[in-house]
Amino acid sequence: MRLHHVRCAATAAALFLATAAAAQQLPNPILFVTQYPVPEDFATIGAVFANHRGGVDVAGRGGDLYIRYPNGSLRNLTLEAGRGNSGPQRENSIAVRDPAVSWDGTKAIFSMVTGAPPQQYQYVDSYWQLYEVTGLAQGQTATITKVANQPANRNNISPIYLSDSSIVFVSDRTRNGANHLYPQLDEYESTPTPTGLWRLRPATGQLDLLQYSVSGAFNPLVDSFGRVLFTRWDHLQRDQQNDSANNDYGTFNWSSEAPNAPATADRSEVFPEPRVSVNGSGVNGHTINHFFPWMVNQDGTEEETLNHVGRHELHSYFNRSSNDPALSEFIAPGNSNRILNVLQMREDPTTPGRYYGIDAPEFYTHASGQLLRIDAGPNVNPALVSATWLNPRVNINFSPDYAPVPQPQDFTGRFRNPLPLSDGQLVAAHATQWREAGNDGTRTAPQPRYQFRLKRLVAGPGGYYVAAENLTAGISKNVSFWDPDYEVSYNGPMWELSPVEVRARTVPPSTALQLRAPEQAAFSAENVDVSAFRNYLRSNGLALLVVRNTTTRDRVDKQQPYNLRVPGGVQTTASGGGQLYDIAHMQFFQGDQIRGLGGMATPNAGRRVLAQTLHDKPAMHANPANPGGPAGSTLIASDGSVAAFVPAQRALAWHATAPDGTPVVRERYWISFQPGEIRACDGCHGVNQQNQATPSAPAATNTPLALRQLLARWRDKQVDLIFTNGVEERR
Repeated sequence: MRLHHVRCAATAAALFLATAAAAQQLPNPILFVTQYPVPEDFATIGAVFANHRGGVDVAGRGGDLYIRYPNGSLRNLTLEAGRGNSGPQRENSIAVRDPAVSWDGTKAIFSMVTGAPPQQYQYVDSYWQLYEVTGLAQGQTATITKVANQPANRNNISPIYLSDSSIVFVSDRTRNGANHLYPQLDEYESTPTPTGLWRLRPATGQLDLLQYSVSGAFNPLVDSFGRVLFTRWDHLQRDQQNDSANNDYGTFNWSSEAPNAPATADRSEVFPEPRVSVNGSGVNGHTINHFFPWMVNQDGTEEETLNHVGRHELHSYFNRSSNDPALSEFIAPGNSNRILNVLQMREDPTTPGRYYGIDAPEFYTHASGQLLRIDAGPNVNPALVSATWLNPRVNINFSPDYAPVPQPQDFTGRFRNPLPLSDGQLVAAHATQWREAGNDGTRTAPQPRYQFRLKRLVAGPGGYYVAAENLTAGISKNVSFWDPDYEVSYNGPMWELSPVEVRARTVPPSTALQLRAPEQAAFSAENVDVSAFRNYLRSNGLALLVVRNTTTRDRVDKQQPYNLRVPGGVQTTASGGGQLYDIAHMQFFQGDQIRGLGGMATPNAGRRVLAQTLHDKPAMHANPANPGGPAGSTLIASDGSVAAFVPAQRALAWHATAPDGTPVVRERYWISFQPGEIRACDGCHGVNQQNQATPSAPAATNTPLALRQLLARWRDKQVDLIFTNGVEERR
């Protein structure tokens, strides 16, 4: 059944205002952006990934920042402040995105890119930068100011305010600021990618990498509990562009991340297992590719998926790691809602811990898809987290050129940027217009496949949300720009995206690292001052990773070995038999930006992150030697615990190995840590409700023996070397 509640864009403004007033009034002003409708979806603004670049060819020009008041009237804030124009887009042209409102509701922060090629064939470097706007109330005058001390000549997008009013945003600045590593390339398509979440204190210029992402972080928000939530692209697998025997993509490895490091013919990879199973190995191929909800504290610590939710709760299928007959494929129960991705999350202001988002494929739909809801307040166990669909499931088939084809019988449009309002209403960008592949116009006169309009959503058949009236009469613009080889011309409706409610809100509590009781007990037992130890970590750019019992796993995870034993120590096994695996070492891997593309002679700009065995100098010096284990490993203690110094603000992964170094249980996500962070988990894979044992037991709470041993060594030896910028210095 198709439901069309779309008013003609040509309706006169007076008639529209009368209609809007007769409809359900919204409680507060809505801030939103207009966007030139970019026809292409791959790595352009509005796409699922690589949407952060500011070039005119991928972001267009001509958009504006608008505010809509409850009576339906509009103000063009950027034009009012002297920014942007219609017609030819040249030096004064702009595009805007990602507004967020301050806690007191008096100002907003957003991203804007300025300028375009002044003539044909002239390329102009363009970067999204952060701006603040004041004068949001009716009768005031808009003033726009560029945020001070942000990274220059880098793309800074999706800004939000933390509880202390410092700014968190997404940027493509390299992890350590090195220009020769720019841009970082993602693990899948090798497109430029954001590097994570950054915190800026504009008054002082203090800039910190709050969360590091290998393939990108997107759309952060601070929820009512003070957690920073965001979408992260998870793709910890081997490089698919390195598969070709003929090396079609020209992959190679730089010898290190150093500016003067030589390129080498080496194309080897060490982690995780191969994408395609190797005959006779007994190990199945491993791939992972999704956009999942993640969270960190406001100090950047304790990064993990939202409430520790995982593939078992949200996905429908993934394979077992080996041909061990005791292991099984994961197949979700038939009555559960399973999703592809979670995009564009927003918290419901009327129900703390309830989050709205979009489930959409990674290509072809400009990140639009099905509305979903997830209830995941801090006290909700991840085993109880599930997705609720808010409109009928849209089956997406793909035509021969891989463009999606909606099924007419259930196509009620595509949604993006859901916004739950303070009075319980719901607003979103929505599109019903659809153009088949091959009908995108021409390069110089493009025709968008979708027309996104802001609409109020109401309950329809079956209780599902459907689009009701538009929030505007339609905002059209006539623009042209050089891209730079061709002059692109467009005269028509602009996309309406990224709505936010303008209102004062309660400032949430600031969140930070909290040392758990088992780890605190270890510090007390070894008479080590936690503050002094954390200062040592910060001075050396280190964090501490603790696992209480590596033999315990969540009871639903039967896709990797779960009958585990530390030789001469603890073991955890399930009923039903199956092979018993000895695990003796935890081997660590760090993400090094060393994978090049395009060939050694003329390499492409930027590098991809590649897993390498841990070799960070401060971490290797601080950890005890493990001569019987594989490179970059530490010994698993008799109680199953692990404690290891690891480099901060760098992607890390690990796996438990047999005594001979053979991998047994692998981590499936990159994780990063903050300097001074002490991060503890109960096991690998951490237990949600019960572990795999028979009889089952809850998560491990033992005081980790490995941590006590590490603290005693640190206390007695007081490691006499510190490292500053990688250079050893005596205390």
